[in-house]
Amino acid sequence: MGKPTGFKEYPRQDRSYAPVADRLTHFDEFTIELSRDELSIQGARCMDCGIPFCHQGCPVDNLIPDWNDLVYHKDWKSAVEVLHSTNNFPEFTGRICPAPCQEACTLNLMDEPVTIKSIELAIVERAWEEGWIQPQIARHRSGKRVAIVGSGPAGLACAQQLARVGHSVSVFEKENRIGGLLRYGIPDFKLNKKVIDRRMGQMQTEGVKFHANTHIGVDISAKTLVDKFDAVVLTGGAEKPRDLPVPGRELDGVHFAMDYLRMNSHRVQGDDVGENFISAEGRHVLVIGGGDTGSDCIGTANRQGAASVTQIEILPRPPEKEDKLMVWPYWPNKMRTSSSQEEGCERMWSVATKEFLNDGNGNVKAARCVKVEWHKDESGCWQMTEVEGSEFEIKADLVTLAMGFVHPVHEGMLAELGVELDDRGNVKGGTEGTDAYRTSIGGVFSAGDMRRGQSLVVWAIREGRQCARAVDEYLMGSSELPR
Repeated sequence: MGKPTGFKEYPRQDRSYAPVADRLTHFDEFTIELSRDELSIQGARCMDCGIPFCHQGCPVDNLIPDWNDLVYHKDWKSAVEVLHSTNNFPEFTGRICPAPCQEACTLNLMDEPVTIKSIELAIVERAWEEGWIQPQIARHRSGKRVAIVGSGPAGLACAQQLARVGHSVSVFEKENRIGGLLRYGIPDFKLNKKVIDRRMGQMQTEGVKFHANTHIGVDISAKTLVDKFDAVVLTGGAEKPRDLPVPGRELDGVHFAMDYLRMNSHRVQGDDVGENFISAEGRHVLVIGGGDTGSDCIGTANRQGAASVTQIEILPRPPEKEDKLMVWPYWPNKMRTSSSQEEGCERMWSVATKEFLNDGNGNVKAARCVKVEWHKDESGCWQMTEVEGSEFEIKADLVTLAMGFVHPVHEGMLAELGVELDDRGNVKGGTEGTDAYRTSIGGVFSAGDMRRGQSLVVWAIREGRQCARAVDEYLMGSSELPR
């Protein structure tokens, strides 16, 4: 906790954004951080609430009141030690995590939660500036070799933990750079990729070997890894996008959102993307899907110079404010507006897409949509019905499908290994006991979105850390790694 009466004495203050007109001219980060003195005051607002519900809201079990108190007392060096005790990459979560901890904060009952996310980011960034973050090189080598497939947050967290206890760790990534979804799925204006490179430098010194441009199941067979390494960890994410099988889906200009975002990120980071680059410049953009990926499409399209951007969501418009007594401290369904949405787009709810219309040359020119209503059936399940006579068209010559991901890609590595899948198509594996994070194949583990399905960066880091402990126990019989 911070100051016992701090929450009554100090108003909530959080970081702000650069003006829209300025930030739309580039793909750099645009947040304006609080000063260290301001952050110290915000740390003081952490109240002595008895039960820190923020712990419940945080998947990586961050010791939030502890480092809030340390920032309040301006002991930043101790704060980063506490922060790193549960989270390998607070510079990632401090930028792109939706902060369920803040929703669970006791002060959120009054809509004034502690600015946990901003404090977290400030702690780790100061630690980098001061040189407090140094490689933690294992004193002894175990002689065991571990292969990790996928370099997203789950794979990176697992790799760093295992390297620090002396295992030889090799991370394999199919893209040309390390980072997985962090690298190419998250736009640079939300996460500067130098942040990833900085952490990679630490991990390489700790002994982690990175192998980019190496697609397991294509360039190297998955069974080769199983034969050559003492353990294999699958952290390839849930990359199979949800499709929209309506007439006109095959038209030029209709793309999966991640294809659009990935190509733009390659270009921003200096890669030659060729003639097939997908640009929104001068085009009327339709984003289908109301989540974070859709929001990233909006921010990218506006920076590319879109003529207009429209976002549609099949679900109803959320309430402006949640009923705290019904949902707190859990993540509430309420109206949220991202920084990208603030930059300019028309948003529509309860809209389904019926068809994409052809301009006569094989290009999309519009989407035919219909309003829908939601109601519960006799068993309490939500059902959707179309509103009769409500069909309309939305002009669009670029459409991005941002409707989420259904499960990992099965073709290639997973099919070759023959690992058992759960009912949702994810790699089957539990989280407790002797079978924690183990697949149906001996010596093969899985963590992150590949195991649990599409989720948050904090869940990926948590699973990567816990999987590392399970692998260490498998290799050595016991483990001193934290859960």
